[in-house]
Amino acid sequence: MNAPAKLIEVLPQTVEFTLDGKTVHAYEGETIFKAAKRHGVDIPHLCYKDGYRPDGNCRACVVEVKGERTLAPSCCRNATAGMEVQANSERALKSQKMVLEMLLSDMPDTGYKWNEQDESLQHGELSDWAARMHVEVRPELKALRREQPKADVSHPAMAVNLDACIQCKRCVRACREEQVNDVIGYAMRGSHSEIVFDLNDPMGDSTCVACGECVQACPTGALMPKTQIGSQLVDKKVDSVCPFCGVGCLITYNVKDNVILSVDGRDGPANHNRLCVKGRFGFDYAHSPQRLTKPLIRKEGVGKDPAALEKLNRNTADWSEVFREASWEEALALSGDTLRGLRDTHGKKALAGFGSAKGSNEEAYLFQKLVRTGFGSNNVDHCTRLCHASSVAALLEGVGSGAVSNQVNDVEHAGLIFVIGSNPTANHPVAATWMKNAAKRGAKIVLADPRITDIGKHAWRTLQFKADTDVAMLNALIHTVIEEDLTDREFIRERASNFEALRENVKAYSPEAMAPICGIPAETLREVAREFAKAKGAMILWGMGISQHVHGTDNARCLIALSTVTGQIGKPGSGLHPLRGQNNVQGASDAGLIPMMFPNYQRVDNKGVHAWFEDFWKTPLDDKPGYTVVEIMHKALAPDSDPHKIRGMYVMGENPAMSDPDLNHARHALASLSHLVVQDIFMTETAWLADVVLPATAWPEKTGTVSNTDRMVQMGKQAVQAPGDAKPDLWIIQQLAKRMGLDWNYEGEHAGVAAVYEEMRQAMYAVISGITWERLERESSVTYPCLGADDPGAPTVFIDRFDTPNGRVNLVPADIIPANERPDADYPFVLITGRQLEHWHTGSMTRRAAVLDAIEPMATASMCGADLAAFGLVAGDVVTVQSRRGSVAIHVRRDDGTPQGAVFIPFAYYEAAANLMTNAALDPFGKIPEFKYCAVAIRRGGQPAALPGYGTNDAVDVGQG
Repeated sequence: MNAPAKLIEVLPQTVEFTLDGKTVHAYEGETIFKAAKRHGVDIPHLCYKDGYRPDGNCRACVVEVKGERTLAPSCCRNATAGMEVQANSERALKSQKMVLEMLLSDMPDTGYKWNEQDESLQHGELSDWAARMHVEVRPELKALRREQPKADVSHPAMAVNLDACIQCKRCVRACREEQVNDVIGYAMRGSHSEIVFDLNDPMGDSTCVACGECVQACPTGALMPKTQIGSQLVDKKVDSVCPFCGVGCLITYNVKDNVILSVDGRDGPANHNRLCVKGRFGFDYAHSPQRLTKPLIRKEGVGKDPAALEKLNRNTADWSEVFREASWEEALALSGDTLRGLRDTHGKKALAGFGSAKGSNEEAYLFQKLVRTGFGSNNVDHCTRLCHASSVAALLEGVGSGAVSNQVNDVEHAGLIFVIGSNPTANHPVAATWMKNAAKRGAKIVLADPRITDIGKHAWRTLQFKADTDVAMLNALIHTVIEEDLTDREFIRERASNFEALRENVKAYSPEAMAPICGIPAETLREVAREFAKAKGAMILWGMGISQHVHGTDNARCLIALSTVTGQIGKPGSGLHPLRGQNNVQGASDAGLIPMMFPNYQRVDNKGVHAWFEDFWKTPLDDKPGYTVVEIMHKALAPDSDPHKIRGMYVMGENPAMSDPDLNHARHALASLSHLVVQDIFMTETAWLADVVLPATAWPEKTGTVSNTDRMVQMGKQAVQAPGDAKPDLWIIQQLAKRMGLDWNYEGEHAGVAAVYEEMRQAMYAVISGITWERLERESSVTYPCLGADDPGAPTVFIDRFDTPNGRVNLVPADIIPANERPDADYPFVLITGRQLEHWHTGSMTRRAAVLDAIEPMATASMCGADLAAFGLVAGDVVTVQSRRGSVAIHVRRDDGTPQGAVFIPFAYYEAAANLMTNAALDPFGKIPEFKYCAVAIRRGGQPAALPGYGTNDAVDVGQG
């Protein structure tokens, strides 16, 4: 992956002015406030917040400018040459103190936001500045205090205490300008003016998406997380990384008595302090009473009946009917000895491992090393097979790298942002804020998706194409670019291969010919193609709506071709970005948790690479690619005569009994194994089918690195201790390795995490050689490729060449391949699956987070109003959705963004598991299942399954003896 050419540094112009009698310099266009702060002069401020547009409405930051009649707000007044400013003059200080006193006089007697070092300072930043400026409120001002409004505690996550509001409007800017959610406003006039939500609704009834940006912005506690009402004193603050989606927001845990009280967004390169509802309020899953705290062994004589899984999972206390507690020594011995015996008896193909994209890079690296060197085969995979395997296959084939070319916030430099097969406001909310910010600055968003999602509100054009017609639509765009001579000829000539074959292939895909197929008018297709080609930068971001098809690799090939023929790659605001779904999908893939790849995407069947890793690990290695997730399930059900039958599995942090397609088949396969070891933090659906369950650590309980969707390697540090006898995942892997006959010795804190990282760095030297453990401890986040200690990393790649052998893009033509299963008279609807804002992956974590579960406690199926009317349904009614593989009874939700003839179901709900119905048909290149398209029938009525008791209100102890 090539690094960008070095840019010539352009120094900013400066101006000279006087501040409190001293000559200082300000950058051209810099405010007095910022210049003063750089020179060590701290001016009181309340409405100002770093990173936000200065508003100048609190007047706490006024300064005196020589020759001017009125005082100037320093936060929104630029310094100019020759200006004479006094921030500490008698006049300025008197005004600053008066503002603080007037605001303080209106505060309630008991505040909400204590200073973290001094509980006497109970009104946050206002108390802080009053103390620093020695301001005390005169009794006569207190007597004139406003009538105090009542608290609004209608929202599950946040309390609204307008008696502490100073109307600084930081929350308004946070909501409207930073997150672009447009919920918080400023209403009424004069003394009646106030902060409102939507049309003065209670916050809990508003359209608030609970990102909590307003809470983080509020200086006084007028908006507070409910978990921090009361004492603000904490034992420690620990920097880490959000454990949910692939955006990789940096966070700070606020910890007291080994409990996380709240989470703050940190100024990381991916988020710049922003968070979403999961990152800010989804942390308490780690403290759930349902945490596994003791190793468990299946009781003798208790069989594995997948049909009983439904009953068992309803009441997590029932584990005692199936499992008994054990010591670590007994559990590890049984696990290791049994797996070793299966390997030695039936051969090295008899075992397989599923690693985790929710753990650290170090865990992923060590897990795949255990499978390859201890189990003896390449039968190792993880959830990227179910998310972006086809994207990675196309990218490796086309540009030589499976990672993104440009980072998400590079949309700032784009003229056109093409979002396809992705719902970023739900799946990557902070990434979506950068897109919305860009749209407000004039960038054109094009949303291409069978469903119109929230980002469509900000779109210039919406291409609501018929499900499964991606290739038809994308080829029509490519056809237009070529036919109308909008190509970047020089780019194609110098940097692309196989253009003529592509040109010939798309001749048959005119917009006029494709319009009836994809459902988009020909002129709209042409209009979008022209804008894409002519934009100063056009960036493509996609999600699993592109990848989870039998033609997923072809979909991604078309996106690569569209970027290439227009020259929209290798420069700012352009390129290809498959948005990663889990916090470490990118890192786990980079680290080699893939059956056909060693670390850094080096083929296991490449003789040179194979020899290098045999020497590096001092162990003979299998030179044949292993089986993928779905193939492993098939092999678990193979006859005993099959020499490659999978008989034993080790699953770390994955939940295939919920995440795999055709769940009845997957659960039957897991139950058929001779021995299944599951390592997790909860009794997941997969754990119920295990022989041994090993209690592991949640993300806040470990130190390690993860790699986000932007190619940033980022460090998270341990914030709290694990409960009971739960052990670090890295320690467990090493213990099992010893019992598989491996002589590993990784010394140091946290099960030798730094030593493991250093070994992984050597295995991935070509891209992360410049990212040492010490550097990550110092900087928290470094972008790769990074090849030296002074290398800042490369946020944009492919500037000069691609990572293919000849340095050129390999264009691969694609033709229409229909879905494996089409609607018919018996199954006339299309099922689309995906995530939603509050819940993530299989729900094992988010549904055990109190706020997230309170906001979205129940599974729903989204249908448009026309289809609901056709069935005589209203929102909240129950329907039964059935495919050829399974069915669920579920409540309906009206969503007019869902097209007629389709139903959308999120896959995080056990009691209405969408994957009972999905199709296991595979893309032939990426080996990814067709989650995004299968035929279903819908009928009124049915009996929804009872909730599984994930929520914290009715949680019961697991593994507590």
